[in-house]
Amino acid sequence: MLSRLTRLQAAALCAVPAVALVATAAFAPLPFVIAQPGLTANVLGKNEGTPVITIEGAPVRKTEGQLRMTTIEATGPDSSVRLDTLWDSWFQGDRAVMPRDAVYPEGDSTGEIEKHNTREMVRSQHTAAQAALNYLGKSPDEVKVTLELADVGGPSAGLFFSLGVIDKLQGDGSGGDLTGGRIVAGTGTIDTDGTVGPVGGVSLKTQAAERDGATVFLVPAAECGDAEAEAPAGLRLIPVADLKGAVDSLRALEKGGKVPSC
Repeated sequence: MLSRLTRLQAAALCAVPAVALVATAAFAPLPFVIAQPGLTANVLGKNEGTPVITIEGAPVRKTEGQLRMTTIEATGPDSSVRLDTLWDSWFQGDRAVMPRDAVYPEGDSTGEIEKHNTREMVRSQHTAAQAALNYLGKSPDEVKVTLELADVGGPSAGLFFSLGVIDKLQGDGSGGDLTGGRIVAGTGTIDTDGTVGPVGGVSLKTQAAERDGATVFLVPAAECGDAEAEAPAGLRLIPVADLKGAVDSLRALEKGGKVPSC
């Protein structure tokens, strides 16, 4: 009896630190952020009253349809995210729990992160314009492209900036719109040679796209699986590896040709 009682007492004493640890975790801030679908913006239109794309030195087409870049919104780098909040978010399809350092540079202040994201957006805009002009065989010395999109940071709109420039200058190449009059959304970074890169958060971006009326979503080829995970019914996913592939897919979609899918 004594021996058994001693074991029970020992077990109870061992359980105390475990309970305390769980209780501490429930109230302590954790190194995660919670993300959700963010805004989308039509790069063929205006943002806060200013055209997103302005082109000088070449005739510009009047376009129909929309090319909507997509974003995610995440809790701030200084936010305290606790275990109970993470637990609730884990089981919601319109939320994602992500490591803080996957979204924000570790150790940087909020101000430094905002400056970093702004620099990345400016760099992305320059690269996207150059990629589009390279694709079209036009010189930046003759054609000037200005891109403006307020309150959005990072490089993930690069592909759609490039597609917007191409649609305004060339359309589908045969008198029609690159969009075919549709609302086309998507995401992806871009290099000056037209290579499309992954961005993260694509499953949330597909939800933002569907919410804002898109029926087609262009996704970096490497992220097809992530996009399919939470893709809304009726949203067509098209994988793209480079700018030419994206343009070719949109042309094929418009003309009823063969289009790749995730």
